[in-house]
Amino acid sequence: MLNTEHILFLILAYFTGSFPSAVWVGRTFYNKDVREYGSGNAGATNTFRVLGKGAGIPVLLMDIFKGWISVNYIYFITDGCNPFIETVTSSQFEIQLALGIAAVIGHLFPIYSGFRGGKGIATLLGLLIGLNPIAAIASIVVFLIVFLISKYVSLGSILASLAFPFVVFIILDEKDVNASLELFSVFVPILTLITHQKNIERLIRGEENKVKFDKK
Repeated sequence: MLNTEHILFLILAYFTGSFPSAVWVGRTFYNKDVREYGSGNAGATNTFRVLGKGAGIPVLLMDIFKGWISVNYIYFITDGCNPFIETVTSSQFEIQLALGIAAVIGHLFPIYSGFRGGKGIATLLGLLIGLNPIAAIASIVVFLIVFLISKYVSLGSILASLAFPFVVFIILDEKDVNASLELFSVFVPILTLITHQKNIERLIRGEENKVKFDKK
């Protein structure tokens, strides 16, 4: 059951996810708002596209970190556990999940930048790494394979999100998987498909932009 402390940390997780990494890096170091260029998205992919890897890599890492640290706020809560000597209980895991979701929502609708955020994939990845590193790494491998072959970030993200529930349900041992994670794993590709609707339309039309490694 949620108490006042849980609610405060949920708010903190939302504010953490809301940190506009792409907007901050663009304005601070390049005097550009990435939302006014490229796809208009305040995320790592558009930062790579508009400002290059020098800006894109830090933004990507910061966005992943937002999801990961928010999940790990559980260890600051009074009834949390020591991450070095014990694992979280089922109820604590559900709080972890809620914290991570709050961070993703913050990234999608950041209070600091007029609620114009990114697509949440990097922050979602940080959440998944915090919850189940094995399944998250499997999804990363799928993304890299698809991306390196197709050069489409969106296609890699979509297929990686579809791989996550497959790993959770089929590959991982049942005793190592929380029921809440199984339920959430189904939500992961749904969120990805919703946030990538325009990308899917462009992929179907053959108009989606490929990443070019020789720029910037």
